[in-house]
Amino acid sequence: MRDGFGQITWFDQTKYIGEWKYDKMCGIGKFIHSNGDYYEGQWENNKANGKGIYIHIGGTKYDGNWKDDQKDGQGTEEWVNGSKYVGSYQKNQKHGQGKLYFQDGSVYEGNFVNNLIEGYGVYRWADGKVYKGEWKDSMMNGKGQMSWPDGKQYEGEYKNDKKNGYGVFKFPNGQQYCGNWLEGKQHGNGTFYLNQNNKSMGEWQNGILSNWKDNK
Repeated sequence: MRDGFGQITWFDQTKYIGEWKYDKMCGIGKFIHSNGDYYEGQWENNKANGKGIYIHIGGTKYDGNWKDDQKDGQGTEEWVNGSKYVGSYQKNQKHGQGKLYFQDGSVYEGNFVNNLIEGYGVYRWADGKVYKGEWKDSMMNGKGQMSWPDGKQYEGEYKNDKKNGYGVFKFPNGQQYCGNWLEGKQHGNGTFYLNQNNKSMGEWQNGILSNWKDNK
């Protein structure tokens, strides 16, 4: 019965170097797969349990908590393209609060469910756009606020990454549209404000004003 520190190499050249207890990998050890990937960290009952780091031969790296050979708890994962995730995992998937850094410089911080952006979160694009609001299936879904670097602002409802439902769009010059949207365009009844004292009600179709309702 293996107990204490030892090394074993299997027929496929998979190798374990580390501590054993009651003939099982238990304690601190390094497991090297036949393809060159390796895990180094804590073990219990022949499985990665506790803190450890997994290095893929292609360059992807995970450093964090494990439970029964799965990423579980807090961890940091880095990919070869420069993307990085720092946050909570559950059963090998991003789950809970986390921060995801994208290759292009964009950053999302908020909630994840089963590897998808879901719940409340803030997405900051590399070009300066910022969305704060609700997500589902990694898309803007629900109520949210979007701001652009040039001063434009939108607050209202989204569906599948597009303005959909009721929302208020403010232009940098102070004008604003308050009304209905469909697939990212003004659609249905709305009110256009030139300023606080000058407003007109109208109807829009696919982003184009079809008529003024107050005979403007």
